[in-house]
Amino acid sequence: MATSTETPSTIDAYIAGFSPEVQTILVRIRETVRAAAPEAKEVISYRMPAFMQDGILVYFAAFKGHVGLYPPVRGDAALERVLTPYAGEKGNLRFPLDQPIPLDLIERIVKLRLAQNAAKKAAKGTKKKAVAAPPKGTKKKA
Repeated sequence: MATSTETPSTIDAYIAGFSPEVQTILVRIRETVRAAAPEAKEVISYRMPAFMQDGILVYFAAFKGHVGLYPPVRGDAALERVLTPYAGEKGNLRFPLDQPIPLDLIERIVKLRLAQNAAKKAAKGTKKKAVAAPPKGTKKKA
């Protein structure tokens, strides 16, 4: 993990805190997420790089022997089965640093999260419209 106890303010600063080998992996993950979600905003949240679009898409963080990807994947049984070898505690994913990082799976995760966040946003918009409508049987005032 990074040697500094200071929280980085950008993803660039976060990545710079690691060895060149880990930096290469983190850059590739960042590029994969960016390609899958080009409109997402990069932030540091919980001291980790994160991407936001209609909510958090993913967080990622480097550790001594793995890269973690958060939050847990839900809502796509086929994808969840493929990710089983990488499942860590609480369903978060752990990609070992001594193995190739499955960038194709990370791309699928980001696209799933994009769809889930968009659906959640659309559902909130529908609820607000439903709440704003007058109750049945009442007349609108002119």
